[in-house]
Amino acid sequence: MPGFASPFCQNRIASTARIHDTPPTIFHAEASRAAGDLEMIRESFKKYRETLDEDRRVLLDRYRLVDAAIKVVGIGSVGTLCMVALMMSVADSPLFLQFKQANASVLEAYAGKSVYPNHGQRVVMGQRLMQPASDLFLGWVIGPEGRHFYIRQLRDVKLSPLVETYDAEMLSIYGELCGWALARAHAKAGDPWAISGYLGKKSDQFDQAMGNFALTYADQAERDHAALRAAVRAGIVEVQLEH
Repeated sequence: MPGFASPFCQNRIASTARIHDTPPTIFHAEASRAAGDLEMIRESFKKYRETLDEDRRVLLDRYRLVDAAIKVVGIGSVGTLCMVALMMSVADSPLFLQFKQANASVLEAYAGKSVYPNHGQRVVMGQRLMQPASDLFLGWVIGPEGRHFYIRQLRDVKLSPLVETYDAEMLSIYGELCGWALARAHAKAGDPWAISGYLGKKSDQFDQAMGNFALTYADQAERDHAALRAAVRAGIVEVQLEH
């Protein structure tokens, strides 16, 4: 069987590929920290590899780590570390992996601690439960500094529907499709009969509650954005605009 050392062997093709900086979303840290970031991923890789099925390990062993950079995360992950790792094969084919820090679930205060000791593992197991097919290299690890991570392929090819261009009929169709996808995921992860019994069939109470939540959430997002803009204008928060 292939050994773990193979991703980091010096292949006959000396790749000079590096991650291209696109600030403020993807960038390399200053020189003093960049080497440490790369070493952190290198040290974590063996444990991460062990969380994959054997057939995925064989595929991963065809690549070696050549570069790492910081990736700015979305609003829901502010304050956590996210890294992009560039892997190259013998034939110089790239594979991008994302190391994303996972903290304790906000539900722990209400539902108790997770059964999984690693918060990254909790995220991975949740995705595997709810998604029809999960990422091929989805796994988890605890980094050298004790941070919990989950790892997946980085694919910035997501398409966002232009809902602002939809008329009422198209928006209704889109909402129904989103509802079916969400219902399928929860039915797969939970007890579909218990969920159905909880929701009921003779009342629109749950429907109204979801609608009210969506409107309240949107209003809160607008208030948060207004507060952020005010803080930027007052010089309290420093920002870097993306062009």
